[in-house]
Amino acid sequence: MIIIAGYSRTKNINERDTAVAAFADMVRRARRADGCLDVAISADSVDPERINVFECWRDQQSLNAWRKVAKPPRFVARETQVKLYRSDKAEEPF
Repeated sequence: MIIIAGYSRTKNINERDTAVAAFADMVRRARRADGCLDVAISADSVDPERINVFECWRDQQSLNAWRKVAKPPRFVARETQVKLYRSDKAEEPF
């Protein structure tokens, strides 16, 4: 399983919601892609400049296939902290 998680910060608070909305179509398409377990690009609930990023993919092949057709919108962030994690298992958290 591949997990991509982190955040980006916009240059100012007026850009965040516009940026999140620009990614909506890509998120819809990603969720229908083979091997996509979940994708979310969303506004942070406490930081008006922060956009949270979360992707979960079945495997590297699924992620690679998606990246070839993703066509994300142009977005220039002030700061980005996003990492790719690999996991060989998933468990119920509670």
